[in-house]
Amino acid sequence: MPVRQPTTPATSADAPAEDAPHPPPTAGPRRRRWLDPERLVVPAFLAPALLFIGVYLLWPIVQSIELSFFSWNGVGARDYLGFDNWRKLAGDSVFWLAFRNNLVLITLSIAIQLPLAMALAVVLDRLRNRIGRILQAIWFIPLLLSTVAVGVLFGNVYNPTFGMVNRGLEAIGLEQLTRAWLGEPGTALYAVIAVVIWQFVPFYMILFAAALGDLSDDLHGAARIDGATETQYFFRVALPALRPVIGVAVTLSVIGSLKYFDVVWVMTQGGPVNATELMATYMFRSAFRGNQMGYGATIASALFLTVLFATVFFLAWRTARRRAEERRG
Repeated sequence: MPVRQPTTPATSADAPAEDAPHPPPTAGPRRRRWLDPERLVVPAFLAPALLFIGVYLLWPIVQSIELSFFSWNGVGARDYLGFDNWRKLAGDSVFWLAFRNNLVLITLSIAIQLPLAMALAVVLDRLRNRIGRILQAIWFIPLLLSTVAVGVLFGNVYNPTFGMVNRGLEAIGLEQLTRAWLGEPGTALYAVIAVVIWQFVPFYMILFAAALGDLSDDLHGAARIDGATETQYFFRVALPALRPVIGVAVTLSVIGSLKYFDVVWVMTQGGPVNATELMATYMFRSAFRGNQMGYGATIASALFLTVLFATVFFLAWRTARRRAEERRG
């Protein structure tokens, strides 16, 4: 029989130590944080919009700036000119006349359009009834009209033969004031600007009316208890509270005036004798009427840089003013 070896009892040294530290488990592939589905939701939703902006906005701007260094008629080969187009633009009197006309449009838009819109908004804020809603609908009509239709309409209104303006002056005995409003360099620009103001007053009216409606009724009631009249309440309480909205309106008015095109082109096409020429109409005329795509791209690039500078300037100014008010407060 085989001899069985005696079994030796296990000692504490031979037993596995339960308290001994275990080696760390083998680390699997660490999931990268940027692959976290929660982190991919926002980029996934933004991607289509960013792609659209990149393809249809940013890339054409880059192409336009690139084309400004070439001479091209839109069909044949492009000839590299370097900075010749930009030097030509710096000495182009028509471009600087168009730039001046844009500044006049900006000035009159801020000085007439915004105060008129504020006055209409105050009327709507006071007439919070059926009459106010009817007036709001009527006053909003110009903004709903096509700009081409507006241009054609007021082209007939200013017609020197059968236009309503001259007929109205004749009816009240002011025949000496009748004129070809769109045919004389001294009146054409202001006649067109009047149409632009008429069309876009409703936009700012709605903007200001919404801001006035957001003001607390308690604020108005407290001012009346303190003995303030409606005029004092508006200038000393409501108007200071509307500063941010007024700043937005001024910014939009400046940007819109700098790139305005359609009504001016329909009514005068920049004439007579470039009297109503704007940067946008001059760009269109040079590129598509004169077949100077390179020079037209130069004007477009200058217009883009002007709008960009104006936007950055106004945003920086508003930010600095807000911070200064916060420090004073």
